[in-house]
Amino acid sequence: MRLIGMLDSPYVRRVAISLKRMGIPFTHESVSVFRHYDRFRGINPIVKAPTLVTDDGTVLMDSTLILDYAETLAEPARRLMPAANPERLQALRLIGVALAAVDKCVAIVYEKERREVVDAAWMTRIVQQANTGFELLERELDPARPLDAAGIMAACAWRFSQYYDAAEVPAARFPRLVEYSRRAESTPEFASTPLD
Repeated sequence: MRLIGMLDSPYVRRVAISLKRMGIPFTHESVSVFRHYDRFRGINPIVKAPTLVTDDGTVLMDSTLILDYAETLAEPARRLMPAANPERLQALRLIGVALAAVDKCVAIVYEKERREVVDAAWMTRIVQQANTGFELLERELDPARPLDAAGIMAACAWRFSQYYDAAEVPAARFPRLVEYSRRAESTPEFASTPLD
């Protein structure tokens, strides 16, 4: 399998780390949706990262859908999503909150780096939404949670926020997330999949 996209994307990084933790072999191709648009378009005409090209040539996109497929390939003991409720429901809740928070962090980056004139009202709104997402994770994510699907998503979201949006998402407000991220980043799967 081929994973297409840059590791500065929290979605691409999430997939790469998850595949490693599940023991699913893949190759990673650092192709940018901006700098390598035509090359990416040749792989996936929609140009969406991450893109996964399966062994039979099927092109999948969207990190959640890619990981849903990966769960079917992993040995049962290495799957990252809980199979039954209430654990599965809790994992889905945390993944959704982390995805929403990081989606807003990506929007902050685009606002700062892609617009000639920043829309102040919009920026205020998306910064508030990102911080609200991280506030929920700060309360709801058990600091001892293993690096399962929800833990990986939360750690990837947090690292992205601090790499690109630390001024807008102040670490001092989120000590539990800081510690959870530090622990995650020290594992082989995270360390071998650096954001930068």
